[in-house]
Amino acid sequence: GKFIAGFAYAFQGLGYAFRTQRNIRVHATIAVIAIILGIVLHISALEFAMIFIAITNVFSAEMFNTVIELSIDLSTPEYHPLAKIAKDVAAGAVLFSAFLAVIIGLFVFGPHLWILISKHF
Repeated sequence: GKFIAGFAYAFQGLGYAFRTQRNIRVHATIAVIAIILGIVLHISALEFAMIFIAITNVFSAEMFNTVIELSIDLSTPEYHPLAKIAKDVAAGAVLFSAFLAVIIGLFVFGPHLWILISKHF
């Protein structure tokens, strides 16, 4: 019972994140585009694995950012410079993760797109 309940709680957390966090919905849209592009370009299984790792990394960073922001807001409703720093660092981790995802995307999709473009010119 508790094991199955843990999955239910996890899905509730995912649902909360998608309902309330605009950036997660943006990341989801970009993730779907990346997956479709991978299918269209016939990228390899290893390349898909890299894309899925990048997608998961960005989602995880965004969700941890949400946890940190909510925890800080719960602990102190007033402005505190350390709370701001914690929130900024968490947001920076998401940005860092997103930059890495873009770099992975360039390495994976770049050669495939280059071949496709060079065939037409």
